[in-house]
Amino acid sequence: MRGVGAGRVTIAQVAREAGVSKTSISRYLGGELDALSEHLREQIRSTIARLGYQPSQMARGLKGGRTRLIGMLVADILNPYSVAVLNGAEAACQEHGYTLMLCNTGNDEKREQQSLAHLHSYSVEGLLFNTQGRNVTPLKELGRVAFPVVLLDRRIDGCDFDLVGLDNVRAARMATAHLLDSGYTNIGLVVQPLYGVSSRQGRQAGFLQALAERPACHGETLEVHIDQPGHVAVMLQDFLKRRNVRRGGGKVAILAGNGMVSLQIALALQSMKLRFPEDIGLLCFDELSWSPLVGSGISTVEQPTYEIGFAAIERLLARIHGEHAPRREILLDGRLILRGSSQAGRAAGGTKEQIF
Repeated sequence: MRGVGAGRVTIAQVAREAGVSKTSISRYLGGELDALSEHLREQIRSTIARLGYQPSQMARGLKGGRTRLIGMLVADILNPYSVAVLNGAEAACQEHGYTLMLCNTGNDEKREQQSLAHLHSYSVEGLLFNTQGRNVTPLKELGRVAFPVVLLDRRIDGCDFDLVGLDNVRAARMATAHLLDSGYTNIGLVVQPLYGVSSRQGRQAGFLQALAERPACHGETLEVHIDQPGHVAVMLQDFLKRRNVRRGGGKVAILAGNGMVSLQIALALQSMKLRFPEDIGLLCFDELSWSPLVGSGISTVEQPTYEIGFAAIERLLARIHGEHAPRREILLDGRLILRGSSQAGRAAGGTKEQIF
């Protein structure tokens, strides 16, 4: 038995210890068992176990033209959505015998391009991609010549890549309609910058569609920069002043565009000493672990993140295995979880969680 720090066991050492050729070891590892006698197979198996030999999957994959590696680029690993989707994608990879390589681009264009190049150098067989949404030319070029690509949540204009994500238009329309039905006549959709990010644009579209059916109600889209301290609070304060909150300007609610925005909004409302639903309504995209715990509970649109990640890998594997069908979009429904924050007119202690 080799000690810790003795170095990686090589195929040549295994062959020498087993008293066979390296070709026989390669055949055993490659599954060509019919080419070896039962005695030889057992001799190789026991030697590999005794030495603790771990074959290089990268080297074997490159030799056979297969690495069984899948790359995954996420725009922001700090976003709970990214972690939740990763969970489903990794489960699908394990089920199908693939390994997932994760790169976080931090919403940075240069890092995104570098990550694409690195994944290409590792000969990944396919790529799941949650783009930062601005300069996508490198992805277009790489996708055409290198490997299949499936987009997560965000479309790229001019690309024929499959997409798996939430039906953002429908989910936002459902959330906005709930707020309107609850008596809120002034609603602010708070999102990070819309440019280049189709999921945010889809949520804005659903928001506006629901408002168009209630011409007496008012809605605004507030684009915020969550990396700028205090920016969310300033934008909320300006919106509330315009809508005359607490001064007869109609009931006001906020629809948060994602989980990271939700946290900033909750902190801002706390600093302004505004309670929900007594002073303001609140409904947030993304079900977070703390959503039921704040005040009377925060109403949310829960995304089927595990299912999105799992389905994206299966769609990618179909392309890896040769499917040439036209581009597909798989859009899954969100689930509305109603708690006290959007239940206008009810006592904070009298609300009950409802799921739709």
